[in-house]
Amino acid sequence: MTEDVRRKLGLRPVINVSGTMTSLGASIVVPEAIAAMAEILPQFVEINDLQRKASAVIARLTGAEAGHITASCSAGISLAVAGAMTGDNLLAIERLPDQTPARNEVIIQMGHIVSYGAPVDQAVRLAGAKPVIIGQATSTHRFHMENAITDKTAAAVYVVSHHVVDYGLLNLLEFVEIAHARGVPVIVDAASEYDLRIFLAQGADMVLYSGHKFLGGPTSGIVAGKKELVRHAYLQNLGIGRGMKVGKESVYGAMAALEAWEKRDHAGIRERETGYLRLWKETLDGRPGVNAVIEPDPTKNPLDRLRVNISAQEAHITAWDLASALAGGDQPIIVRDHEVEHDYFYLDPCNLHPGQETIVARRLAEELDRARASNEIIATPFENRSRHCFDGLLRWPD
Repeated sequence: MTEDVRRKLGLRPVINVSGTMTSLGASIVVPEAIAAMAEILPQFVEINDLQRKASAVIARLTGAEAGHITASCSAGISLAVAGAMTGDNLLAIERLPDQTPARNEVIIQMGHIVSYGAPVDQAVRLAGAKPVIIGQATSTHRFHMENAITDKTAAAVYVVSHHVVDYGLLNLLEFVEIAHARGVPVIVDAASEYDLRIFLAQGADMVLYSGHKFLGGPTSGIVAGKKELVRHAYLQNLGIGRGMKVGKESVYGAMAALEAWEKRDHAGIRERETGYLRLWKETLDGRPGVNAVIEPDPTKNPLDRLRVNISAQEAHITAWDLASALAGGDQPIIVRDHEVEHDYFYLDPCNLHPGQETIVARRLAEELDRARASNEIIATPFENRSRHCFDGLLRWPD
């Protein structure tokens, strides 16, 4: 067995039960993508021609007319928005973001203004566009969007994510209907979604995916949609897209990941992941103050997660302190804790190497046993997480 490169670099060997998180390296890259990247790295290619080959693969898998690879899904948002503003006007492309065309407004629902590590509206503003936020955090009605569209509207962005508000907003079919009635293209941010076809089938003009999440490719973004709009987004490589470029290895690696997706044993993977969830649930069932529930993915991806509900009074530890305890030590286990203030976190089974599921089960039992043995409830003020969550980053690279 080869040495774990993380040990060689002095990095902690993380076990990821958080999901396809960029901050952890996103996902386990599939062997096909690794082989493709190694194959093309020593060679010279004409990038525009390689991207044409990528376009054909993207079109086949998504049902799009065309597509291309960029640096990330976030980059894809900026490029798609920029393309909707400039079209193929090369001078306008060079002038972004300081000088924008007359049509420079982009509609987005307030309940979709989320952060995936950076605010989604910042990806819009990076192109020089002006976000026009409609509705309220928990409600958007047709009249909000209908009255927001003007002769300045360049596009409308729709976000599919577990972070968005999942009630009271316009669904994609309504969003598309209203936009298309006024000739406005719809751009869908579907960074971490399994279904590569549904959003275009529902009328979206452009859909953006991460190549490095469920697809298991290198860090990359996939732009798919109508040929003219994809072309206009691709032309941004002559402007703001220059800083979002990808190398030959990322383009070819993403192509390989897409083709591997066609052949993947999705049912077999789901069965294995379900086994992990059952193991963890059995480990937690019957423990004081712990209630473990298997829940489906909120955006209807074909996967489940284990929601671990913690009653601090009985378990002798808060959900956030348990998450922190698991994340400590030489072999950290990083859980999905973005809602931990509500006394629960999730365990996501999609990014585990064989045998790591038993390590997770053991650590859960150890930390809960340790907490139960304490005379006092381990309950640090939740406000400390907010106060100190950026401390390490602000000291970087120290």
